[in-house]
Amino acid sequence: MRAQAPLSTPAVRRVLKWQAIVTVAGAAAAYGWGGGHAALSAALGGIVNIAAVVVFAVVYTLSRPTTRGVTVAALIRAEALKILVIVGQLWFVLTFYKAIVPVAFFATFVVTVLLFRLALLDRTDPT
Repeated sequence: MRAQAPLSTPAVRRVLKWQAIVTVAGAAAAYGWGGGHAALSAALGGIVNIAAVVVFAVVYTLSRPTTRGVTVAALIRAEALKILVIVGQLWFVLTFYKAIVPVAFFATFVVTVLLFRLALLDRTDPT
């Protein structure tokens, strides 16, 4: 049995779509509120989680779980790597982007983190 491509599952596509929408909307709102640096900060806050979801999907898919135990282990491994990617990107952005607007960055970051769980609960037809 051939595994699905990591980003082709409806749940992952739904999460990425919702996170991208919130990231763009947050960047647009931040631009109106605080200008270019605020918009870039908001965009970076969303991109941190979008990249982490991509890592989660790839790691889980490459695990090719076949039993319940292997599935749980694959989910834990994927979640751990997702958290590691988030921490690394947070460190990178906060260290190297000196003009960051923390309110814009963390607002978009927190909303996109919450959307990861909420989008997975949505059982509507993705088409």
